[in-house]
Amino acid sequence: MLRTRICLAAMLLAASLHTASAQTATTPAAPAATTDAKPPGKIKLTMQKLKEMKAKWSANKPKLKACRAEVKAKGLIGDDRWFYIQDCMEKT
Repeated sequence: MLRTRICLAAMLLAASLHTASAQTATTPAAPAATTDAKPPGKIKLTMQKLKEMKAKWSANKPKLKACRAEVKAKGLIGDDRWFYIQDCMEKT
């Protein structure tokens, strides 16, 4: 009986020490930033903004056609495609 109590006391002591050491352990450092993050200042396009951009660009169809050809050559897709066309159309 005495041996059982000593074993139980030892187990409780070991468990409490383990819990205390786990609480004082430092947290791991934050992971590094991912490389596929969007460029700053570029937000996801809304359908309304995209329609406005297309309406403005349709006034200069030859330039729009050239910009679209560049986009196709570069293989851009999604929002990156539209941001590239926007930058291309704003160039002189």
